[in-house]
Amino acid sequence: MLARIYRPAKNAMQSGKGNTKDWLLEFEPASARRADPLMGWTVTGDMDGQVRLSFDTKDEAVAYAAAHGIAFQVSDPKPARKIIKAYADNFAFGRKQPWTH
Repeated sequence: MLARIYRPAKNAMQSGKGNTKDWLLEFEPASARRADPLMGWTVTGDMDGQVRLSFDTKDEAVAYAAAHGIAFQVSDPKPARKIIKAYADNFAFGRKQPWTH
């Protein structure tokens, strides 16, 4: 049973960075999902897939996994690129593309 420790990325539908500060520990699925023959829903017999633990720091998550004998894999987040733009840049003299309607 392998666990992933990661910090979730920002949701594409939000401009803020809410719920991206905590580190999560999630278990990898032990078996593939399959379709239920009666209803057609996707089902699995793996209950560890429902476990999602939240920690304040990466060290706390690693310590928890080590203390409970859980094999884990840590994924560090990529640094966010900030592109600083100003409205006045649309009318700058050294603009590479001409501004037209």
